Amino acid sequence: MRLAVQESGTGTKTAVLIHGIMSDSRAWHRVTAELEQHDFRVLAVDLAGHGRSPRARSYSPTAWANDVVETLEPLLDGPPDVVMGHSLGGLVASLIADRMAPRAAIYIDPAFSFPAGIKGWAFKAFFAIAPRPRRSALVRMNPKWSALDVDIELATLRDWDKRTILGFLDTKPLVPPMRLVAPSLVVLAEKSLLITERVAAQMRGRGMTVETVQGTGHTVFRDDHTGFMDTVVGWLRGLAATPADPSSALAAA
Repeated sequence: MRLAVQESGTGTKTAVLIHGIMSDSRAWHRVTAELEQHDFRVLAVDLAGHGRSPRARSYSPTAWANDVVETLEPLLDGPPDVVMGHSLGGLVASLIADRMAPRAAIYIDPAFSFPAGIKGWAFKAFFAIAPRPRRSALVRMNPKWSALDVDIELATLRDWDKRTILGFLDTKPLVPPMRLVAPSLVVLAEKSLLITERVAAQMRGRGMTVETVQGTGHTVFRDDHTGFMDTVVGWLRGLAATPADPSSALAAA
């Protein structure tokens, strides 16, 4: 399936951004603007069932990843410099990384695990049957969000296909990458929805850099945009400075 893509910037480096469930490419507006200032061309997709992209007959992490690869391959003339994904988008980003070989991967509070048992079923049921929240409820639940982010969330919820939750009926694919195809940063919320200390330790053991932005919830880049971008840009600059990659395209990040 060909997806809607928000393309912006004319930089020499390319960043691919993949949003989380219930969201779409509009959620990245501040991240996109800042990446453009760091010489990035940004390709932000709307996953199937979200935003301006078509709805699918069925959903799964593999299908979402296939759609992203099919959509982006004609727009790229080589591996992207950065693939970044939030929540569900983090899982999808890890799947496309195996196929697109980005120079760096960034996963934001990613769906690399899922609660087991009754807690897990309750989690799914909440997303499937809960009514779309009113503005007042969103503001109460997310006191650190800007008014614009609240507006965007309300708009993306209107465009979201609730059937996408069926893509999580089988939670076995919700695991961290078994192998790293690129240097990988995981940016966690202080109160992560999905990543426990055990899973974080597992990711560190696989060679991933795991950082927590204090005082944030699941949507880290909305709760503390400055703290999030400082973490991301600092890590990219550190990669560019390593002797193993002296000619990295990330050097100007």
